[in-house]
Amino acid sequence: MPDASFDVGARLKELRLSAKLSQRDLAGRAGVPHAQISNIEQNKTSPSVSTLRKILTGLDMGLADFFEEDRVRREGPFFTEDDLLDLTSRVPANAEGQGMLLLRQIGDARAYNLQVLHEQYAPGADTGETRLQHFSTEGGFVVEGEIEITVGDEVRLLKAGEAYLFDSRIPHRFRNVSDRKAVVISACTPPYL
Repeated sequence: MPDASFDVGARLKELRLSAKLSQRDLAGRAGVPHAQISNIEQNKTSPSVSTLRKILTGLDMGLADFFEEDRVRREGPFFTEDDLLDLTSRVPANAEGQGMLLLRQIGDARAYNLQVLHEQYAPGADTGETRLQHFSTEGGFVVEGEIEITVGDEVRLLKAGEAYLFDSRIPHRFRNVSDRKAVVISACTPPYL
């Protein structure tokens, strides 16, 4: 279950201070404006998934560690719904806070060099105008609803039963442009969160 009391700004500030970095230092390492770090830490703005991921690269940290640093990860081979690692349920999927994006990971992705995700996109959910880009290969299958996926210059609206597979070094974006939830099962190797 998502923890509505999770304070993204306070957590970011705690991690930045423990790394002995100023806001300017972190902004420089992450390649974002200094004011953006300040605004997030003061909870004046909510970062998109792609923006938060970019900021966390300045701390050498992924989203899983940002949100679930104390959680013990199950070894498997089987997992219940409660065993899934909730990566982003507490973060609005875009800067306007419209549409939530839920990413739940199966097991310890780094231990298996494979990240398998159960993704849910509420209407309006968007990974952000700043496209995702990482050294991986990823693919997925749309289980429910429809999702608009942009890979490089190609844009496609995929419906339930359709799938994708691409080199994640190509800038990409996921958006739910419909009025109902979209559900995707995806895999990525090597893991990037």
